[in-house]
Amino acid sequence: MSSSGMCFTVEVIDNVVVGVEEPWNDHWLPFTNLDLLVPPFDIGFFFCFKKTSNESFSTVLSTLKASLSRSLAVYYALAGDIIWNQAVGENQIHCNYQGVDFITATADLQLKELNFYNPNEIIEGRLMPKKSRAALAIQVTELKCGGIVIGCIFDHRIVDGYSADMFISSWADITRTGTPSMFPSLERSYLNPRRPPIYSSSIDNVFAPFLPPSKTVNDQNDDDGDHLLVNRIYYVEGEQIKRLQLLASENGCMRSKVKAFTSFLWKKFALSVEDSGKHNAVCNMAVPVDGRRRLRRGGWRRERKLMASYFGNVLSMPYGSKKAQELRGMSLADVALEVHEFLQTATNKEHFLELIDWVAEKRPQPLISKAFAGEEMSVMVSAGQRFHTGQKRWKLEA
Repeated sequence: MSSSGMCFTVEVIDNVVVGVEEPWNDHWLPFTNLDLLVPPFDIGFFFCFKKTSNESFSTVLSTLKASLSRSLAVYYALAGDIIWNQAVGENQIHCNYQGVDFITATADLQLKELNFYNPNEIIEGRLMPKKSRAALAIQVTELKCGGIVIGCIFDHRIVDGYSADMFISSWADITRTGTPSMFPSLERSYLNPRRPPIYSSSIDNVFAPFLPPSKTVNDQNDDDGDHLLVNRIYYVEGEQIKRLQLLASENGCMRSKVKAFTSFLWKKFALSVEDSGKHNAVCNMAVPVDGRRRLRRGGWRRERKLMASYFGNVLSMPYGSKKAQELRGMSLADVALEVHEFLQTATNKEHFLELIDWVAEKRPQPLISKAFAGEEMSVMVSAGQRFHTGQKRWKLEA
């Protein structure tokens, strides 16, 4: 089986299921109210490694499979299915320990030839697996130069970026030392709604019911231009970020790196839309906000520790909305003020408590960030957990 594309071919040479070491009893894990804010789609991560040792590719694969099996015993939800639980009348995570797909492939290109800017074209569907079972799939691809690309794809309904990073870090830890540096918490009770629920109308400005785009029975086109999802990866030098921060700041108020870059991208996005002749088009900018740090503020020590290791979705998705021509006429500092103001709505504990209560009254209806609920063009800026650059993750040189 092979997949051809621009300049290189990927050939799948093996596809096995990696089981769970020491599985527990089969059981069900409910979604929290914050999980229901995430629509049913997948998120992917990939890691590239140069060849730095004399270990054969088969030895590396054996090591990764063994450590993955041990990791799944800790992160057992990833080896389960999302299916309908008739007993409660909702979709839940069926922790049945079925294991995950582990795909082995080869690609006829070198690591230095990869174009990371456009992951849709180069990574997705080639160096990233297509998930057909469980909540996780892994693909390990050997390149012509001896380098390796590890692609992981997760069901977003089970993990956010923080949780995915936890799993990946733990898998790397187990590969290197045999022990994860952090054990995940799957305790759901801390995210239970209050009784009675308390929330303001402002939550309706952030999230809305999720209505998947309709398709006719005979429509086989998966690349519907009206609902196109495009991924881009940007590498920005530290000095350029500092310059953006200076341009985005005024009156002695220094904007953060994320706010400065978000403001710059929002403005560039609007200029591109205007150049295409859509002067009155609305441009939405969304930024995911992790609620773990907010929810553990003022809590007991056990609660703070629980939220730091919580495995699941703890996200809000505040956004700003402006017409392209409005953004064109604004300075970067003015755009940064807009970003600061819409982010402020989601950077406190009460916002996340209100979210939990609000979803409780709509459960089990799926929901979505309002930025992506309509027909407007929207951009989301996300940043993951910082990895230790000096680590030899998976015993390979990053």
